[in-house]
Amino acid sequence: MTNNKEMNVQLSGMTCAACATRIEKGLNKMEGVTSANVNLALEKSTITYNPEEVSERDVKAKIESLGYGVIEEKAEFDITGMTCAACSARIEKVLNKMEGIDEASVNLALEKATVTFNPSTVSVHDIIAKIEKVGYGAHQQTEGQSSEDHREKAIRIQKRKFIFAAILSLPLLWTMVGHFSFTSFIYMPEILMNPWVQMALATPVQFIIGKQFYVGAYKALRNGSANMDVLVVMGTSAAYFYSVYQAFLTLNTNIEPHLYFETSAVLITLILLGKLFEAQAKGRSSEAIKKLMGLQAKTALVERDGVEKEIPLEEVLIGDIVHVKPGEKIPVDGEVVTGATAVDESMLTGESLPVTKQVGDELFGSTVNKNGFIKMKTTKVGRDTALAQIIKVVEDAQGSKAPIQRLADTISGIFVPIVVGIAVLTFLVWFIWITPGNFTQALEVFIAVLVIACPCALGLATPTSIMAGSGRAAEFGILFKGGEHLEQTQAIDTVVVDKTGTVTHGQPKLTDVKVVKGQEETFLALVAAAEKQSEHPLAEAIVAGVEARQITIGNVQYFEAIPGHGVIATVDGQGLIIGTRKLMAQSQIDITAAEQLMTTLEREGKTAMLVGINGEYAGLVAVADTVKETSAEAIRRLKDMDITVIMMTGDNIRTAEAIGKEVGVDEVIAEVLPEGKAEEVKKLQAQGKKVAMVGDGINDAPALATANIGMAIGTGTDVAMEAADITLIRGDLNSIADAIMMSRKTMRNIKQNLFWAFAYNTLGIPIAAIGLLAPWVAGAAMAFSSVSVVLNALRLQRVKLH
Repeated sequence: MTNNKEMNVQLSGMTCAACATRIEKGLNKMEGVTSANVNLALEKSTITYNPEEVSERDVKAKIESLGYGVIEEKAEFDITGMTCAACSARIEKVLNKMEGIDEASVNLALEKATVTFNPSTVSVHDIIAKIEKVGYGAHQQTEGQSSEDHREKAIRIQKRKFIFAAILSLPLLWTMVGHFSFTSFIYMPEILMNPWVQMALATPVQFIIGKQFYVGAYKALRNGSANMDVLVVMGTSAAYFYSVYQAFLTLNTNIEPHLYFETSAVLITLILLGKLFEAQAKGRSSEAIKKLMGLQAKTALVERDGVEKEIPLEEVLIGDIVHVKPGEKIPVDGEVVTGATAVDESMLTGESLPVTKQVGDELFGSTVNKNGFIKMKTTKVGRDTALAQIIKVVEDAQGSKAPIQRLADTISGIFVPIVVGIAVLTFLVWFIWITPGNFTQALEVFIAVLVIACPCALGLATPTSIMAGSGRAAEFGILFKGGEHLEQTQAIDTVVVDKTGTVTHGQPKLTDVKVVKGQEETFLALVAAAEKQSEHPLAEAIVAGVEARQITIGNVQYFEAIPGHGVIATVDGQGLIIGTRKLMAQSQIDITAAEQLMTTLEREGKTAMLVGINGEYAGLVAVADTVKETSAEAIRRLKDMDITVIMMTGDNIRTAEAIGKEVGVDEVIAEVLPEGKAEEVKKLQAQGKKVAMVGDGINDAPALATANIGMAIGTGTDVAMEAADITLIRGDLNSIADAIMMSRKTMRNIKQNLFWAFAYNTLGIPIAAIGLLAPWVAGAAMAFSSVSVVLNALRLQRVKLH
């Protein structure tokens, strides 16, 4: 079995949905490529491939052969420790073998390495680590160009092109406005009516500014498909060359020419303006990623060889000792080795109260050290930190494709050839039947049909909404793993919540002790010793409660955990069985004396664990978990949204019902073993319900995977993220309602976008075909449609959930 790999590449040169579809088709036809997904709004492609059959370089070469660019970063490094040409050759060879590196060259004389790489696959930190692994030192010399720099640079170039085109087109627009009877009072310089002056103004716009459309159209046609560039080139070229033909007809004659130079120039100018607005709006749609990136510290104060040194974040290594002063951001993930402090983790968990941290406690990068000086040991750096994992999830969600987008992609793929056919047919109908022999009128209608039909709005309708919706959700601590999950969540009608750690805090306390045989202190010493071997939250509560009473815990000779039932152990030579009624029955221990007390405790919402010592019932311990303050309110919100809420737990029925009654769930399913939770979810699905399972992402993994949507309550760790479709970072059940509401609002927004994009083309083409739309008006309308779709999607960034 081969292990497929995933690569992400930033693309350049796409103009419409047809471009995205063509790249997808081209890549999916490659041998070794399992799947390729192109996001027009993000200008990004995610490709899953078999490295044994195809390489990253092959994929990039294919994209470039289709007529598009792959954006890469370049970084320079100062290298130390090289002594001869063999050293530089070795570093070069190692780097060039790394995944994501396109080219690496090492200069021995300058002691410098220049590396061109794909930032989505490999980071500066990875490159430095690789150089250090082969025995040399490396330090980044300059910051490489980021994709954001590229986008800003592209916007600047587009802006300059638009200004240049606008200056040249304005006199031509003046001549067009002057043609109308109601504007005859406007002064019109005679020189502007000269066909050669008009040609001089229009030609740079057509061929210098419009070069990008010609290049795009050529590449598209060379690869056997058509895109928006083809429509623009056909429409503007027809107007321009017909005007040139008319201009030459006037030589040495008194013929009044029919000029359309203003049509071609103004069209290109308006399309550029639309593209400029679109690029700026698309830049705003990735605000969530920018905000998350902005949370990161830029440098770290590291202790190396007994010396404090401030270094860039990219150069921090696992195992480094980092100094963090009060008020500073914790730069990377790690654990406290010296000192104690309180840390503000609100950016990660949403909890406003600082968390106390002592030696051995875990720290997360980008959280804020409030009041104490600490030293920490680095455990995760670069792409492995909690914040980096969150950023990756948001990026993946924004770059993924929702099922609803397939409809738009399919239509966009066949749209351009159909439009060209309609335009040609319209031209012939006008030229032969409606205005026989009137080439000028037929040409105008032909151009208007071509221009009004550009499928840009259709291609942007879904991805911009997915970007804005998933980005806004991330600001509320809701991480959708992909666009398909964002789409499917809105259909949820049943939510199944785990009890411990989800509805409750998951930090139970020892509340009751009942001993029927022996002394309480001895009894608790035995019970705590056995439970100390277990990782169950209830076991931890018992041990903490006994330790708080300063009782010395016994020594364990044997331990066995029985999942869902309890534990069997030998402590100080005594045989212990601790757990449920079932476990006692299986061990043939009579618990009749405990039944009444157990029932009372369970009605109070406490979990009672029976204890047998040497084959006889010896007593019980009870533990209570407190309900989260927001659970009842969150469940009421879900019920107000017509969603059925079911609580599922491995706990006994009485305790579960007590908690269920307190928070107001519709139904309680209790005494379910971990492997049985998935079966319960399947039963609900068999009744036709769309089920969301909410758990802690580890012991609920089978049920999370089985449900239509799995939601992990967690603190943004990689374990929780891997387990579910959605991670609810804040651990608040209100996030469930927020996630469903965000999904519903996003889907409503996508449907609005698709409706208007379809309606625009459906209505626009016939209006243009019957001659009611001037070409320049069609161009303005086409540009406006794309911008309006993006702006509508951006409304999601202002959504308030509760």
